[in-house]
Amino acid sequence: MSYETIRYEEIENVAKITLNLPEMRNPLTQESTRELTLAIREADQNPDIHAIILTGAGTAFSAGGNLNDFKKNFEKTAPELYFEGRESTELFKLGAEVTTPLIASVNGPALGGGTGLVAMCHLAIASTEAKLGLTELRLGLVPFVIMPWVRRAVGDRKMMELMLTAEIFTAEQAKELNLVHRIVEPAELEAETMKLAKQVASFSPLAVKLSLDAFFTTEQMDLLKSFDYLTTLRLVSFMSEDLKEGASAFLEKRRPNWAGK
Repeated sequence: MSYETIRYEEIENVAKITLNLPEMRNPLTQESTRELTLAIREADQNPDIHAIILTGAGTAFSAGGNLNDFKKNFEKTAPELYFEGRESTELFKLGAEVTTPLIASVNGPALGGGTGLVAMCHLAIASTEAKLGLTELRLGLVPFVIMPWVRRAVGDRKMMELMLTAEIFTAEQAKELNLVHRIVEPAELEAETMKLAKQVASFSPLAVKLSLDAFFTTEQMDLLKSFDYLTTLRLVSFMSEDLKEGASAFLEKRRPNWAGK
């Protein structure tokens, strides 16, 4: 499908989704949020796509929420705001719902909701020029929707500090906080992101899907019940075509030909 606020492209087994409002620093407008949600779902439902990259056009990753949208909210009723809020929240549920790894390629400032997007992604690689921060309190807002993802990345005490100080921090500090995994020079970001995406995409699609399933399903599960659930997933893995192919390819010293089954 065609999009107006994002770019969607497929490069071999990788989908690249680019927030494409560079003159506005790629804010999460109502429309861009809707299109981003649709694009991630489109990629996730494509059996040929094994990794999804999220990035921003121009010099920013995402400046977060759009102030013009916030101004319009003053004229809306509580029910309108409620249902629109539920719509936008769907984007940030995707991190725990998709079965295709999300990789954030943080090319510049990722503030407010932009930081939330980075935290939601399963892997994150940032340019040395990237800056992150929960800046909502500066505008009289609260980082409600993104709070769960940032908190799980940085921990409770650090989340409280980031939220209440609304400070902006560097890519190096973001790595120390566990919000990004790797940092590279700006000129290397695109190539290094694609290299990482292709590495993930080279593995058995079924095994990757089972990995995400195992991680998120057992996160809040009782310890002993989690072992039972993981034993079930293990059975699925052991009886899969991909495991047989992976073992054969290893013994025959060749690249595996994954079926995703």
